[in-house]
Amino acid sequence: MTLDGLTRLFKDYGCRNLYAKVLAKNDNSKQQIYFGPGFSALSLFPNRGVKPDEKPGNETFKAQMSFSWIGVDAQLAHAPGAQLILYPQYPEVRFSGFLRGCRNGPSQLLTSREHGRILFIGVTRDESVIGFVASVCSEIANEFNKKYHEPDSGVFSEIALPVATGNRDARTGLLAELLRIHRLGWIDSKRLGGDGNILPCMSTNCGGYTLEAELGVIPNGRSEPDFLGFEVKQTAVPNFGRLESGIITLMTPEPTGGLYQDAGTKAFLRKFGYADKKGREDRINFGGNFKVGARNDNTGLTMRLLGYSDGKIHDKNGVVALVADDGEIAASWNFQGMMEHWARKHAHAAYVPSMLRKDPVHQYCYSRSVRLASKPDFLLVLRALDKGVIYYDPGIKLENATTQRSRLKKRSQFRIKSKDLGAIYGLCENIDVGDPNSSSRTN
Repeated sequence: MTLDGLTRLFKDYGCRNLYAKVLAKNDNSKQQIYFGPGFSALSLFPNRGVKPDEKPGNETFKAQMSFSWIGVDAQLAHAPGAQLILYPQYPEVRFSGFLRGCRNGPSQLLTSREHGRILFIGVTRDESVIGFVASVCSEIANEFNKKYHEPDSGVFSEIALPVATGNRDARTGLLAELLRIHRLGWIDSKRLGGDGNILPCMSTNCGGYTLEAELGVIPNGRSEPDFLGFEVKQTAVPNFGRLESGIITLMTPEPTGGLYQDAGTKAFLRKFGYADKKGREDRINFGGNFKVGARNDNTGLTMRLLGYSDGKIHDKNGVVALVADDGEIAASWNFQGMMEHWARKHAHAAYVPSMLRKDPVHQYCYSRSVRLASKPDFLLVLRALDKGVIYYDPGIKLENATTQRSRLKKRSQFRIKSKDLGAIYGLCENIDVGDPNSSSRTN
């Protein structure tokens, strides 16, 4: 089989992305296969969720995969034991269990210590993962070594898949849509309802809803990318000459632990909230900026990273926590859930600057200069939290707090200054949607 023939085979199996890695001697079934430093490999390969290892004393995370091998007869052989193992102490990701329980897998090549074998891994549209191994002396390996020299995604080279005539890849399709939206000029503020109907949107934060409506994205709280595999976020700017001004909301996860989870949000507010600063009666607020190590005087809480220090996770059950002066955890977010959300939803992200005008009507327009970000690594997020680059900026309130008809509003959000965006991705590019080839790297 030739390299072209192999890529067509991956395409026929429904793959949307294809990666390849030259295997070293230590890349085998006994010692596992090295997938790169940090946790960025988690964003390349879909999995069934990140879980801490259940064994006491084992400080690793595991992520099961829906994985199959392409056999010599071009038929798929399911590998039920395939998983990613995240080692925080190094940190790195390895591929394991890929032969366990698998019939007709490439056992001979993957028990070998021969340097120069080529591992190909494809990701399908339904988020299954498919693998193939080529021998060092094969025609496929010979062609690969002539064409690909340096990895461009960690330890992996990205292999172009055949594109059917008239079709566009996801990046091209996204940029074409953003160019179309830019050319529309000022767009009336709107949002899509759950039934897909266009509804008015008159608040000052409707820039994201208007962009999503143009892209046909119905607002939802799912941890999935928005459009063609991209998480698309609008960033408000005063003018298009200041594209990196403003604040970006990265994610809005609800706490998974602490009093907030155990006793409920109302109990949390009654203990750690404060009376409305503008004098609105019978209202309890919980807001302000929370940065790691800095006490918030309105609430008496300090944000801390429990289980992380010196750039590494040292406790698989670690959390981002709001901690009271007496040590009580008021609210917390476990690393596991945040890591899974970040890798899944932000594998590819587009940040689109917008401007707002209110006269004659509420309208937005969108810049032709956007930022595309990829190669997210949760360890970069923890580092940014530790340095105060990412901060927690909640907007939680309880109105009519002492009555039977109290009204609760929850909004938990982690935010970052737009200019700091490059600190949390392996790759961040400025793109002119009118000339997609003229990109410049910003980190």
